[in-house]
Amino acid sequence: MLRWIDRFLNSSIGRKALMAVTGLLLVGFVISHLSGNLLLLQGQEPFDEYVYFLNGIAVMPLLELGLAGLFVLHILLAIKLTGENRKARPVGYEIQADHGRKTIPSATMIVSGVVILGFLLKHIWDFRWRKEEFLEAPHEMVARAFQDPLTVVIYVLGATALGLHLFHAISSAFQTLGINHPKYTPLITGVGRVLAIGLALGFAIIPIFFLLNGGAHQ
Repeated sequence: MLRWIDRFLNSSIGRKALMAVTGLLLVGFVISHLSGNLLLLQGQEPFDEYVYFLNGIAVMPLLELGLAGLFVLHILLAIKLTGENRKARPVGYEIQADHGRKTIPSATMIVSGVVILGFLLKHIWDFRWRKEEFLEAPHEMVARAFQDPLTVVIYVLGATALGLHLFHAISSAFQTLGINHPKYTPLITGVGRVLAIGLALGFAIIPIFFLLNGGAHQ
């Protein structure tokens, strides 16, 4: 059994399946993360209470470590598969989920992925590495950060890249896992694209809201 698992994970098909699974797990995290962040629009108390609740979870450091591992694994798999696909054929694997049709999201998967990674590093720098400062006044710190137009532009670009990436990636992940049926594939693709657009808009609206409202609800 272990030998079969080892062969599977060391095969191209196995790596693609693992990348699809890690990607879908990350989508789940992104949905959860946005749900919490939208509390910013409700004012200081709801968001601060949410942050303090998360910080009070005893196993949160382990969950954060697992999440970081998930991101790293997904990125490493993407790099590995991109190299393999370029050697194997001129048309990358990521285009296949659109049945061979090259679209902007499918053609820019690498670019959007790099932008997301850069944005993620900035986001961690802004709020995770300054955790002690953040926990003193979570809502106030976020509101203050989004008074800087350049920061807002960076976050909106990050949200746009996320939307482009997921617009293609969600349906591609399901197809990779073998969920490909004439009856259900269009529905999965449609739901995935709506979700991608919704997540992008959700993340983008937060910095724009604070910029336009001068740090409202502080």
